[in-house]
Amino acid sequence: MIYVCNLHEMPAHVEALGPTHLISLVAPGELPETPSGIELERHLRIEVHDISEPLDGHIAPTAEHVAEVVEFLRAWSHDDGALLVHCVAGISRSMAVALIGLVIKAGGREHEAARLMRQAAPHAWPNALIIALADRILGAEGRLIAAREAMGPAELTLPTPLVRLPLLD
Repeated sequence: MIYVCNLHEMPAHVEALGPTHLISLVAPGELPETPSGIELERHLRIEVHDISEPLDGHIAPTAEHVAEVVEFLRAWSHDDGALLVHCVAGISRSMAVALIGLVIKAGGREHEAARLMRQAAPHAWPNALIIALADRILGAEGRLIAAREAMGPAELTLPTPLVRLPLLD
């Protein structure tokens, strides 16, 4: 299971759900400490802003950031336990990573993963740059980008609810 939440609610969700793996994607200076119950090496911490194009004074996601995410997701086994992903709002960066995770664990099936995400999270709007970089790294030949676009516009909801994304069979 992949769970997605916002930064504010992350500690409570870690306590309630007991995930074994955690991915944090927030701006520099906003990274949370690794919560108790999560081993340090099972907490991937990425400092990036939620932007899809370069912007002065901001850190855009890079191929190196996304390669770290892909490596972490490939190493994670759902048999070990659940994965919790968060960014600040639980809308863009974290949803991009969750979509990548669904696709990796399903051996592709990008459109099916995106449909599942849209059903579970009407507010999801995966970060376009993270998705484009992952598409290249995964050799998806544009399928991941197309799947994100096919999701259509998000329905903004604040605060965002906890999202449960079961892995595709």
